[in-house]
Amino acid sequence: MPEGNGTNRTRTRDPGLQPERTQLAWRRTTLACAVAASLAGRQTLHTAGVGPVSLLALALVVLAWLAFLAVAHRRIRAVDAPRPPALSPRAAVAAVGCAAAVALFGALTLR
Repeated sequence: MPEGNGTNRTRTRDPGLQPERTQLAWRRTTLACAVAASLAGRQTLHTAGVGPVSLLALALVVLAWLAFLAVAHRRIRAVDAPRPPALSPRAAVAAVGCAAAVALFGALTLR
């Protein structure tokens, strides 16, 4: 019988729906980042045409999106554990950096 004061740390947690909500949130964020990356790529090709600079910008957008996808996929898999680890500062900075890079590359194509 578990103790009422929460001192029994050997018992596995009852996750409820929290892991599923977290996974869905990461998937929605990945989808939003994919939409932003595709719009940035479309804008790059529409504004500058197909040339070396636009292809470089497009490659950078795709690279930033793939990096974000890797961070999100790793986090989605980690949430399934009975005691998932906290999001590391490195992973958080990587996710924010990738999202900011996609936004920056998209903004640079608007000029």
